[in-house]
Amino acid sequence: MSSLQENVRNHRRRTGMSQERLAEEAGLSVGVVRKIEQGGNAQVETIHMLARALGTTTSSLFATEAPEPVHIGEGDGPKLSELRRALMPPVGLREVIVEAEQAPTLAAIQRDIDDSHSLYHSDRYDSVAKRLPGILRGAEAAVTLAEEDQARRQAVVVRASAFLLAGKYLTQVRRYDMAYHALSLGIRDAREAGEKHIAATGVVGMGWLLLRQDRFDEAEHLATVTAEEIEPRISSAKPGELALWGELLQRVASAAMRNNRPDVAREARRMTATAASALDVEHVNFREHWTTFGPVTAEAKAIEDLSLIGDARGVIRRADEGPVGRKALKRFGRPSANNWDRHRLDVARAHAMLGSHQDTMEELSTIRRASPEWLKHQAMARYIMGDILSHRKRTLTQDMREMAAHLGVAG
Repeated sequence: MSSLQENVRNHRRRTGMSQERLAEEAGLSVGVVRKIEQGGNAQVETIHMLARALGTTTSSLFATEAPEPVHIGEGDGPKLSELRRALMPPVGLREVIVEAEQAPTLAAIQRDIDDSHSLYHSDRYDSVAKRLPGILRGAEAAVTLAEEDQARRQAVVVRASAFLLAGKYLTQVRRYDMAYHALSLGIRDAREAGEKHIAATGVVGMGWLLLRQDRFDEAEHLATVTAEEIEPRISSAKPGELALWGELLQRVASAAMRNNRPDVAREARRMTATAASALDVEHVNFREHWTTFGPVTAEAKAIEDLSLIGDARGVIRRADEGPVGRKALKRFGRPSANNWDRHRLDVARAHAMLGSHQDTMEELSTIRRASPEWLKHQAMARYIMGDILSHRKRTLTQDMREMAAHLGVAG
């Protein structure tokens, strides 16, 4: 096992750099480098900057030592207990007994899944959490009680969609172990039913989960292999096929960029743009793919790459031009609320990096009005607000105090 401090120190010595030289090349203070080499923690963005300066991948610097002990009081408590029971029932020597003598119709279950997707993308996470246990139990009962092979296959397809919805919600609220379980079950169900594209949609979700866990190598490999397997013929592909392929390519690019593999990321973004340009508008169909995809989403994610490498001026320069500009939004349509809010969060971060606190607060306030619950779950938003609180020399404005309270950031 190795620690972050050992990995950074060993790579630095291997390249012949002093701590001062590494700090200069990475764009960090010498104090940050010293703190890390003395056993301090660091954000992934900081580790990424060190990796770029050292000419290695971000993941090569990650610690492999044992985690800190879990403290009393951590965890979900009773908050997600019903969902946990529905998703992860006890397993014994026999199959889990389904209590219901009859299941809801598959059409009714699918309607609930579709409605819950709408709630999710409307920032109504509590409503999704309340619906999911019933959806999962209904889908499980439908599979168990199906008597004919074809009926069972149809029920398995619906159950796969239910699991993927659960995985999407749980990833968003950062319950990663539960999310992994749900996504794995959904992918396996889809594979069993011979529904390759539903399974690939689950892989898009799995890629997102891996990215959130900083598992960049695995996310890139998984998305690459899956994208190659489902690559459509551009001239005859259906919109849903193009969107799913494009989403997988975006996972490749995002993982590679975070892992300091810019050449791989650049090629994946180029292919993503090819998929997006074949669509006239942002495509929306949550039964066919994970989220919206099209020219606007592809450009927003390309701008996200600039944010990841700290090119604040590049983010600002492209933030309101091209496919993400107002005129283009009218033409192409808006991306999903999550993707658009993430794009504007990148813009807020860029303003903060340039010291423009007023512009930063305008972006954060706009996101909060549209998606207050989504914003609460964004570590980047808390980081931005914490940065403002620590560097603000003048008295905090009322908006700043309210935003800090909303995000749970102490001044």
